[in-house]
Amino acid sequence: MKFRTIITSIAIAVATVSVCAQKPMTAHEKAHQIAKVSKMDGNTLSNMVSTDVNAREAANAISSKTSSMIDDLLSEAKKYIGTPYVHGAKGPRAFDCSGYTSFIYKQFGYNISPGSRIQYTQGEPVARKDLRKGDLVFFTSRSSGKNVGHVGIVYSVDKVTGDFTFIHASLKGVKISPFSGYYVPRYVGAKRIIK
Repeated sequence: MKFRTIITSIAIAVATVSVCAQKPMTAHEKAHQIAKVSKMDGNTLSNMVSTDVNAREAANAISSKTSSMIDDLLSEAKKYIGTPYVHGAKGPRAFDCSGYTSFIYKQFGYNISPGSRIQYTQGEPVARKDLRKGDLVFFTSRSSGKNVGHVGIVYSVDKVTGDFTFIHASLKGVKISPFSGYYVPRYVGAKRIIK
């Protein structure tokens, strides 16, 4: 074994141990940290990220029947884009955020509360990095608060970056929004109703 390879391996091990002792990191953060220490080539880093993505996908694997139902649920949800927002409305001519999610899920046999705070107590908690289509995402109405005040349904997820879009009844009506800007500091958590 070459001396440089041994030194690089030791540097990677030291970086990994010191990084792991601080806080949990994503594959992207680990790859970045290791790249700074060892100056790895792009293929090695890409393989590390792919391995992490594949592991997350395997952990979130669902049956084709469930996947098909989620796709149908999202198709149904999309039919209401543009439907106006009315506080307390449960559809189908108008919705508030939780009335919308409750209405859509009910079409597929899932009875969830028409209140966003109660919806947040239902289902299984999901880490943001493990989101999949059909999960419920919750937000506070204040950037500094933690009380749930808004809910939407995950519409799409980028498995590499973790970015997602969600469909929800906003004050401007039902629409699909990216998880960015206004929503980032207001994110509270996610729940999985369809397992």
